[in-house]
Amino acid sequence: MRMLLKARLDTDKGNELIESGRMGDVLNSIIQQLQPEAAYFHPERGRRCCLLVFDLADPSQIPPTAEPFFTQMGAELEMTPVMNLEDVQRGMAALKG
Repeated sequence: MRMLLKARLDTDKGNELIESGRMGDVLNSIIQQLQPEAAYFHPERGRRCCLLVFDLADPSQIPPTAEPFFTQMGAELEMTPVMNLEDVQRGMAALKG
């Protein structure tokens, strides 16, 4: 299932990761694990934020997906099922018949 992961990083933990030079390694590890189809980074309400769109094959993947954000970044995390245009079109076609 295509998921949108939104992580708002704790500023102090983010600062520690940047100052120690580990932020790039942590992000690269997450990107390698999730293989997102899209990854965006932006400020939100004064915090570092990232948006990742990735495939969640099974709900049992939620803990290993979420833990690096919690433990290493102190992040607030949201995961929401999302659709692309093709998914919406298939869903709408199913309503017709």
